Amino acid sequence: MAADSGAASGLAKLNNPDGLNLGDIIVTVAFFTILMLLLKKFAWGPLMGIMDQRAQLISNEIDAAEKSRLESQKLLEEQRELLKEARENAQSIVENARKQGETQRDELIVTARAEANRMKEAAVLEIATEKDKAVAAVREEFVSLSILAASKVLGKEISEDDNRALIEETIAKAGEGR
Repeated sequence: MAADSGAASGLAKLNNPDGLNLGDIIVTVAFFTILMLLLKKFAWGPLMGIMDQRAQLISNEIDAAEKSRLESQKLLEEQRELLKEARENAQSIVENARKQGETQRDELIVTARAEANRMKEAAVLEIATEKDKAVAAVREEFVSLSILAASKVLGKEISEDDNRALIEETIAKAGEGR
């Protein structure tokens, strides 16, 4: 009984208001363990599921934002490239228009010079023709006046053909003398 009395005295010390109550400790630990198991099953699991969903949602939003940023950066680069091409095209159009204008100007100058040369040649030809006509008219007038003067000087009339031949011969000799 000595062993029984030693165990009973140890229990009595634990149940003692001045000491620790072993029964309360065991019950508290049991209730705490049950509470933790219940919390794990009914609160901690769903709470962690919600936290995982929230973490996944945030991760998806970060990925979407990164994709959106990359896409907008790509679109910005495309817009810059298109703007660069548009500037190059505009400059090319202006350069082509300038070259075409210069070409047309040169063509107009060549055409104007050719027309001026043609008009000059036509004027020279017309002047030569008019000069020949004037010389012929002066000769005719000179022949007529010479015949008239010769007939008055001689007092008789020579045939017109003889007079004409004589005067043309004189004019030809005068032309050779010049």
